[in-house]
Amino acid sequence: MRKLKNAELNRLDVDSYKKAEKNPIIIVLDNIRSLNNIGSIFRTADAFRVEAIYLCGITAQPPHRDIHKTALGATDSVNWKYFKTTEQAILELKSKNYKTIALEQADQSIMLNRFSPDPEASYAIILGNEVHGIEQKIVDFSDFCVEIPQFGTKHSFNVTVSNGIVLWDILLKLNAL
Repeated sequence: MRKLKNAELNRLDVDSYKKAEKNPIIIVLDNIRSLNNIGSIFRTADAFRVEAIYLCGITAQPPHRDIHKTALGATDSVNWKYFKTTEQAILELKSKNYKTIALEQADQSIMLNRFSPDPEASYAIILGNEVHGIEQKIVDFSDFCVEIPQFGTKHSFNVTVSNGIVLWDILLKLNAL
């Protein structure tokens, strides 16, 4: 077995990526405070070729040196838009018929392994603040509340890990991988 060189990976350049068909998912960042987390989410969004990222509230916007450090150029390939509030972003998404998924622990959440996405729908996955999670009014306003099953002593995953898990799972179920 030989490790591949970057040149052998046949990755798209930024212009080709911009023109390529995207998976019907928008990631909504609800007041994410860590610039490294924002950059990492951009990088994962690029890898899974999502439509866009919506940055809301205190979530920082590119260009920023600390976002770039983990995004490694994905802020150039992934479309993004800023909203003063997460509610404004959700209202826009709902007007475009996106199904909204709050990724949160709640009394009536659906475990991710039991969530069945509709292959005809477009989805917005809402990721919450690293300390406080998703605002309750946004959870209330969402079409679904999905939770990643956990079996250890900690109460949550890092937001970037959660992003990767949920994108992989949903795209796998939609046969997009």
